[in-house]
Amino acid sequence: MMLFKLSVKNIRKSIKDYTIYFLTLILGVSIFYMFNSLDSQEAMLTVSSSTREIVKLMVSMIGMVSVFVAITLGFLIVYANNFLIKRRKKEFGLYMTLGMGRWQISRILLVETFLIGLLSLVVGMIVGVFGSQLMSVLVAKLFEADMSEYQFVFSKAACMKTCLCFGVMYVAVMILNVFTISKYKLIDLLTAVKKNERVKMKNPLLCVIVFLGASGMLGYAYYLVTAGADKITSADKMAVPIAMGVVATFFLFWSLSGFVLKLVQSRKNIYLRGSNVFVLRQIHNKINTTVVSMTIICLLLFMTISVLSVALSLNNLLTNDLEEMTPVDINLYKPANLPENGDFTKEQITDSKLAISTTLKENGFDMNQLKDVIEFETYATNELTWKDSLGDTYEQVKEQFPMLQYDTAELIIKVSDYNKIASLYGLPEQELLEDEYLVLCDYDNMKNIRNIALQNNNRITLAGTEYHAKYKECQDGYITISTSHTNTGIIVVPDSCNLTESMKEQYFLIANYNAKTEEEREAIEDEFTNYGEESALYDHFEKKGIILDGMTKISIIESSKGLATIITFIAIYLGVIFLIASSAILALKELSENSDNRQRYMILRKIGMDEEMINKTLFCQIGVFFLTPLLLAIIHSVFGIQFGLKLTSVQVKPEEMLPSVIGTAIFLVAVYGGYFLATYAGSKNIIKEPER
Repeated sequence: MMLFKLSVKNIRKSIKDYTIYFLTLILGVSIFYMFNSLDSQEAMLTVSSSTREIVKLMVSMIGMVSVFVAITLGFLIVYANNFLIKRRKKEFGLYMTLGMGRWQISRILLVETFLIGLLSLVVGMIVGVFGSQLMSVLVAKLFEADMSEYQFVFSKAACMKTCLCFGVMYVAVMILNVFTISKYKLIDLLTAVKKNERVKMKNPLLCVIVFLGASGMLGYAYYLVTAGADKITSADKMAVPIAMGVVATFFLFWSLSGFVLKLVQSRKNIYLRGSNVFVLRQIHNKINTTVVSMTIICLLLFMTISVLSVALSLNNLLTNDLEEMTPVDINLYKPANLPENGDFTKEQITDSKLAISTTLKENGFDMNQLKDVIEFETYATNELTWKDSLGDTYEQVKEQFPMLQYDTAELIIKVSDYNKIASLYGLPEQELLEDEYLVLCDYDNMKNIRNIALQNNNRITLAGTEYHAKYKECQDGYITISTSHTNTGIIVVPDSCNLTESMKEQYFLIANYNAKTEEEREAIEDEFTNYGEESALYDHFEKKGIILDGMTKISIIESSKGLATIITFIAIYLGVIFLIASSAILALKELSENSDNRQRYMILRKIGMDEEMINKTLFCQIGVFFLTPLLLAIIHSVFGIQFGLKLTSVQVKPEEMLPSVIGTAIFLVAVYGGYFLATYAGSKNIIKEPER
């Protein structure tokens, strides 16, 4: 009982030391619960069957990500607890002087850790439960779900998972505390306040050389992920610039303090001004003793900025193009002229010679359910491949883009068929002379490649006739609805082009639903989108083995919004955890250092420095300590974001990135800045306290 009372008294007395640690635990618990309670929130949403499958996928993915998050939070808690133990070494030394054994001190720590863990778990769960209700509203809004039957939801599964994960972490901390205390000697505990981490003074010239070398290595890594990104075609090649970036970051921090100190010392008017000598020496010592920590923090911040910015940009891109790229309700297609000597049934071969409308009618579909129906065929032949389209520029393009399949046959369509599509889609119609062709392409990467050949006046030969390009660049256009601009190239030729029956590649049908109400639209939609539900049309196709595929506007929009939401949620989840981890590590490290440096500030007061100047000195130290990894992380992110977008083959204009970057910056300032201000306030209180 006496040890319990002492533990409670210690917690009250050290509440200032525990504030950031306690708040970090609460944030970790609440965020972990909120994201893992999506399964219970999903159950009460009234959504379509396809959307429900997407939400289930998101819940499953967040469950997998939570394993990584739990490990990250576990390391954070252990790391933070280590600093708190260091902060109290002298206190433990006094306990031992008064006759208390190591086991009794360990029991005090066990009780303190248990009480703090229990309190943070309870408060975090309360915050998480109420926060999850707001997340329910957000999920419902993103998926356009019916909230008429909304009710307060508590997830028992998420609660048990959260308690289990954090319980394991707290038990690990308790065991670690006992092990740590058992190693300490009395003399080390009593004199801990007078000891600083051992700092080896580095040769300034060596620091300059290492700094310049690390900067060069980092610059080359930046080049590899931007200008040289096209050569990164496998995971092992991707690992090279990543490893270079990590190593260069470490050596930048290793050499930074000595490099900056030497640079400032050469400017006496700056070095000797005010308290700059003290500030620079303090920063030099701190960075020297936290090279690994600063590297980890910088990389965590880099991942936070990059993950959030790229994810939010992808989210905007996936949702912004939906209306433009889905101008009709349905787009069906099937192969034409299936070979008789292939692995196809007699029914499939016979059906491959019929138009899609005929296939639908013969299988019981009422064509009166569709309106604005347009049917057309596309063609392909080995006489015209990508290599042929590139002509004289083939070798130049292949050297720059060696991974493309240049023997792929071009997709061909007659201009009259395309104009019918363009009229329905609201796209510009085209006119061609008897010896002209044009290229439709709206995928930027492929458009740039094709434009090289078009600007070189490349001619093509098709069905014995030579054609020249009407335009020196690709024209925007497409024939199938999709989530975004993905058309890599379609050759449009005059109607007089001798495209034979054997060249037919695919049949297409595009149309709108002949429906006046949303219920009628959904009924027609159910005929084509079979997500586990009974569908007479699809059952019949499956039994006969008919090959018919397609996309609908409703399914594309639902799946795109679902993918965008999954990306956004996981990005926010990881971003928040990474940011909290890096901020908390910095804050606790700085608080611990300032506790050790209390005597130095007492000396500053004795030599006449007033409180305003001392606070300014403290603010500068903490500011530099927080800004240094952040600035390097921002530089990393400028190149990392470009690399991330290239990996996803997404073309995002700078102005399209701006909202995502601004949103990420606001979030970063709120959390990271909040930890900075809390650290500054806590440090001010520490250096004012009399030595304990």
